[in-house]
Amino acid sequence: MTRENVVAARRTDWGDWWRDELDDQPRDRFFNYRWPLMAVVFLLPILVPAARQATSPAGVADLLLTILYGACYVVFPFLLFRKRPFGVRVAFAVGTLALGWAVMLTVADGTVYVLLYALAMIAFGVPVGWALVFDGVSIGALALLVQLHVGAHGSLGDVGALLGTTAAMFFMGRLIRTVRSLRAANDEIATLAVNAERERLARDLHDILGHSLTTITVKAGLARRMLQSAHDPERVVTEIHEVEGLARSALADVRATVSEYREVSLSAELVGARAALRAAEIDADLPHAVDNVRPDLQQAFGYVLREAVTNVLRHSRAKHVKVRFGKTWLDIEDDGVGAPVDARGNGLRGLAERLGQIGGTLRAEPREGGGFVVRAEVRPALEVAS
Repeated sequence: MTRENVVAARRTDWGDWWRDELDDQPRDRFFNYRWPLMAVVFLLPILVPAARQATSPAGVADLLLTILYGACYVVFPFLLFRKRPFGVRVAFAVGTLALGWAVMLTVADGTVYVLLYALAMIAFGVPVGWALVFDGVSIGALALLVQLHVGAHGSLGDVGALLGTTAAMFFMGRLIRTVRSLRAANDEIATLAVNAERERLARDLHDILGHSLTTITVKAGLARRMLQSAHDPERVVTEIHEVEGLARSALADVRATVSEYREVSLSAELVGARAALRAAEIDADLPHAVDNVRPDLQQAFGYVLREAVTNVLRHSRAKHVKVRFGKTWLDIEDDGVGAPVDARGNGLRGLAERLGQIGGTLRAEPREGGGFVVRAEVRPALEVAS
């Protein structure tokens, strides 16, 4: 990693401390339905004393101030855990903290623990940097206030207990955020897996049905022409039997593909290509064996051979096709007119994806002197590693 990348990564990490992290958090049922009731229970330690002391106008004012502070604590999930403008959320957090200080300093018997509600709310609901600033400054001010004995608000031990509780809330908030992020990541992974499976199924069905249906069409056309000319009825019967067999094979292939059990064999595809080209009356120059191809590449090359022969039958109007194998490469050449631009779609794109998964490339282009060539190649492992 370059120095510039390291600096950029550090800036991104630092920016995460101040970023509005909770904008996209899900709405939990707990905060929607149960939290208000539980918040009121948590507020009883400050509401009950304030209510008992509301025997004078000053006591009533203190009670109203305490109720306003408690109301902020009740509603904070609906403001800090929702997609609100960041300035509004920060203003709400600062306002609640100011109310907490006012309750502690003005209400009789106000202790440092009164601020726990605001400090915990900030620890949960604002980004890390802002939480450390607001809570850290408040706890530091509390320690200074207690040290200077300004009012009977508690001891340094109470401030330490408040610091420990706030820190626990802070890390609990980070843990909740991490769990939510993991859940969102799992949902995204599941969506990607579904999309990948759809793409695999579409690619496999295209590769299988495209070749089989093209061959069936060619053979059915040949049988029709023979019937019309009343020539070689035995050949007609043979072709029709082969059409029937191809249809059954295509159906079995579709079932196997949906179940993800089907495997393509290069040798079987070579035999199928020979039969399909012969039925289309195309001169085929094909190898007789596939021993010189690496075993781990034969399945991928089988798909390439199937798609290339299918395109020859559909688009090329070729008279001659030549196929050559190597240890890590495969060439299919024809002398036709080539595939039209709109025909180079899902099939070749799917082949490129297949080869890309094993470190290979696909080249499909017009051949010098006319015709078309498809070349699949996988670089040796030593070249890839280097």
